[in-house]
Amino acid sequence: MQKPQPREALPILTFDHAMTVHLNGEDIRALHYPHGHTDDDSIIFFPKSNVVHMGDDFVRYGFPFIDLGGGGSVEGIIAALEEIIPKLPADVKVIPGHGEVSSLDDVHTYVGMLKDTRAVVEGGIKHGKTLDQLKQEKVLAKWEKYNNDFVPSDAFISTLYNDLTGKSGQLMKHN
Repeated sequence: MQKPQPREALPILTFDHAMTVHLNGEDIRALHYPHGHTDDDSIIFFPKSNVVHMGDDFVRYGFPFIDLGGGGSVEGIIAALEEIIPKLPADVKVIPGHGEVSSLDDVHTYVGMLKDTRAVVEGGIKHGKTLDQLKQEKVLAKWEKYNNDFVPSDAFISTLYNDLTGKSGQLMKHN
């Protein structure tokens, strides 16, 4: 068990769904999207600067880490991004949780990858395949460019499988 943090470490501002803060001449809007990377993700929009920070709901290193044990889900990330995309200008600068500044087209591509990989694993589950069979069949080979040292393909298959089968209390194992 972790010790409680000292008072000075606690947040000054908290919110449930949305909050706007005026800072340095700009209204900064924070929107909470539950069950994405974790259960406490927020997407931050800086309208005057035409910038959005997606946090770890959008990353550029490859397959994302989704903390199933911390309330995250693939469906939650997809839902958050699909809700926020139409609210953003086409030329918005997107800051991912990790990686280079991106475009809205990059976010669309990422959401497509999430939906497609989820569908492949879901199809395997519907056909009675086990997690090990899906890994042996390399069902995510089509998305090899997303394979990375932090979240390798087999680990992402495990995440998708555990999320879709309701084993969300299990943490993803790396390698």
